[in-house]
Amino acid sequence: MLDQPIAQIKGLRVEFQTKDGPVIGVEDVSFDINPGETVCVVGESGSGKSVSSLSLMRLVEFGGGEIAAGELMFDRREGGPIDLASAKQNVMKEIRGDEIGMIFQEPMTALNPVFTVGRQLTEGLRVHKGMNKAQAEERALELLTQVRIPEPERRIGQYPHELSGGMRQRVVIAMAMACEPRLLIADEPTTALDVTIQAEILALMDRLKRETGTAVMFITHDMAVVAQMADRVVVMYRGNKVEEGPVEQIFENPQHDYTKALLAAVPKLGEMRGKAYPEPMKLMGVEGQNLDPIKGTDEVLLKVENLTTRFEVKGGFMRRTVAQVHAVEDVSFTINKGQTLALVGESGCGKSTAGRSILRLVDPQSGSVNFEGKDVLGLNQRDMHQIRQDMQMIFQDPFASLNPQMMLQDQVSEPMRNYGLASGSELQDRVASLFDQVHLPRSFMRRYPHEMSGGQRQRIAIGRALALNPKLIIADEAVSALDVSVQAQVLNLMMELQSELGISFLFISHDMAVVERVSHQVGVMYLGRIVELGPRAQVFENPQHAYTQALMKAVPIADPRQRKSERDLNFKPIPSPIHDLGYQPEASEYLEITPGHFVLTTDSGY
Repeated sequence: MLDQPIAQIKGLRVEFQTKDGPVIGVEDVSFDINPGETVCVVGESGSGKSVSSLSLMRLVEFGGGEIAAGELMFDRREGGPIDLASAKQNVMKEIRGDEIGMIFQEPMTALNPVFTVGRQLTEGLRVHKGMNKAQAEERALELLTQVRIPEPERRIGQYPHELSGGMRQRVVIAMAMACEPRLLIADEPTTALDVTIQAEILALMDRLKRETGTAVMFITHDMAVVAQMADRVVVMYRGNKVEEGPVEQIFENPQHDYTKALLAAVPKLGEMRGKAYPEPMKLMGVEGQNLDPIKGTDEVLLKVENLTTRFEVKGGFMRRTVAQVHAVEDVSFTINKGQTLALVGESGCGKSTAGRSILRLVDPQSGSVNFEGKDVLGLNQRDMHQIRQDMQMIFQDPFASLNPQMMLQDQVSEPMRNYGLASGSELQDRVASLFDQVHLPRSFMRRYPHEMSGGQRQRIAIGRALALNPKLIIADEAVSALDVSVQAQVLNLMMELQSELGISFLFISHDMAVVERVSHQVGVMYLGRIVELGPRAQVFENPQHAYTQALMKAVPIADPRQRKSERDLNFKPIPSPIHDLGYQPEASEYLEITPGHFVLTTDSGY
């Protein structure tokens, strides 16, 4: 006889009341979670996966939802099974945090900014476990050590804003684990994190689960994370469960069309081995795809030499400059016409600042940027306005870069009006053809940004960048916030435009599998410097720098038979990029391993 499942969701139906009548968030969903088991619930935005978890915590009613039908059985530590769907709120208060822990998606909003880390960690212990202040603080230190936070004694007195994203996420995990819950619900706990931090946090959760026997309900849209973590997988689509099974079976023999499409859309590290050029992904259900490799040309479009960008740190009574952030340090690379150079690295490595410096959205300290023979850094305002027609940018967050009060057709046509390139009916036709190019229906032209999904907004941002027929597009984490299938479509769209129009891309990303799929050249950045640069095949198949090797090791692979263990991951903490005013860094020196493949020989700090 098997152990009693810790949680059983039976026939769950959740409705949200809107002014247009009830909207169904989850419709008739059932699955169990057994002791010591990780069940991954996967699906895309709006599939109902987070609604299921919020129902178990009975938090869904605080967000305007109501449990319309179904049972949520939970096996308590003492007193046996209880139906959470009909439990009183005072009983739920006892269970939440004590017997069911939750790790929320966004660590900054899950922590209270006005209380120290120590205060937030000890609160649950004092409420649920009746500990006094000293006992609770001792346990809090123990928890911070367990989640591998360096210098826990110092961190306990700090506030959330003083910690990095990865550290905050660890504090949230420590809080969820504080009372040793029977069930841990993790809602997209690694989505916003860098590869190396994500790998560490996944390994950490797996270890804690094995040590404490906790059952885990893990919600994600990242299939590589599922392969890394799951024992069993539940696939959700539009509020329904469409497939459930052991992790190997789901990956190796998926039954439902949606599961097959989801797996086909995941770029897997190593897929491009042996291929000299990028090529679009083969998507299911899409007819007549052009999957030809994209060669590009040998003609140089952009040449960046010794680019250095620093930001001032002000302090003291007079707000004098006391130090500098060395964001970009002595960076050089070239991009050919019709090709893509990807800059990869973790948050804070300087890759976005490098992109912005090239467009002079931030002003570099020194170096040269040569675009089609023109010195970009030496141009006056008028000439800069002219050259920006050829260099466009797609930002990471399409919602923040679109104007919420303008119709989409006006946002796409605005650059053309600014440059006087078209007017009247010609302008309308050009906008309509741009909508066709980014695969959006023309009926969307009269919509506003809030009426679109994230992937559709990102296509509008791409359409707007294309409006001026640019020669170079700088794409800053352009697909990182998108669902798997939408991400695959947007990447294919960018590659399609590259092969048709000969556009060059500077592609800034921290997702190695995506970079492997789209790039001709790859530059790996660490602490403001490029530590390795070369053709994609060379950098991926023969990484030379210790940091590149560590990055490659950290990437989760969408194959449950190739799991990473905590032993594989030994990352050094990233040093601070802030230096005193007198600090003179040494110049970057490179060794050429094979033609075009360079590795930094100067000390990079890693």
